[in-house]
Amino acid sequence: MSTDNAANPTAEPDAVAETAPAVPEIAGQPVREELRLEVIGAHTGQFGAADAGDTTGYGDTTSVVALAPAATRPYGGWFDDVVDALIEDLTEAGVEPAAAIEKVVVEHDELTVFVTREHLLDVARPLRDDQDLRFELCLGVTGVHYPGDAGRELHACYELISLTHGARALRLEVTCPASDPHVPSLVPVYPGNDWHEREAWDLMGIVFDGHPNLTRSAMPDDWVGHPQRKDYPLGGIPVEYKGASTATADTRRSYR
Repeated sequence: MSTDNAANPTAEPDAVAETAPAVPEIAGQPVREELRLEVIGAHTGQFGAADAGDTTGYGDTTSVVALAPAATRPYGGWFDDVVDALIEDLTEAGVEPAAAIEKVVVEHDELTVFVTREHLLDVARPLRDDQDLRFELCLGVTGVHYPGDAGRELHACYELISLTHGARALRLEVTCPASDPHVPSLVPVYPGNDWHEREAWDLMGIVFDGHPNLTRSAMPDDWVGHPQRKDYPLGGIPVEYKGASTATADTRRSYR
């Protein structure tokens, strides 16, 4: 009986080729190593309680808290086509794709493109205007606070929908440090973001540069701080609304 080793005497017996894990790339440039998997902290116990509040019996367990890792090609489905079209548009506009796109994440069959804040508008415009993309609808912006994500504590997440291409959904995500919480406003590209950006600034403290009227929307205009940040105190805050009063029960309006 002939074997591969017999046909090739120099071959090492039972040799197994080791394949190095693929490195995620953007337009041929590797994603920065610290962004491939962002470890932002450790989770202790079942609920993450810092004191004796965890009554599950798992109080001594510890797990790493990390954001979704950067994806490698192929992303699957139409995701590759969208990223390729975006890279092509950026190149034609004279923008280095690897400088504008930090990484691509595919999680739960959803596509998220992390973008540098300096190039947010450069990315948003072709996503809206390119006939192969046509993400005409932006559902607003959501602010997220990760205190353990050093230098990238504040995230602004935009949900985009392409009505032209069968309601395809894509998420843009941009980060900024809490010490410099500035992100360009998307109102020039998606005017409907006006109130969403006001709310994200009001509650999260993300400053949207170029917004036409960045004022408080939920809190009084003299409120100090941004109450949805995770480092905001949960109690002991005196609630005072200037000029506000509560009418007595017998003078309140009747809705019957």
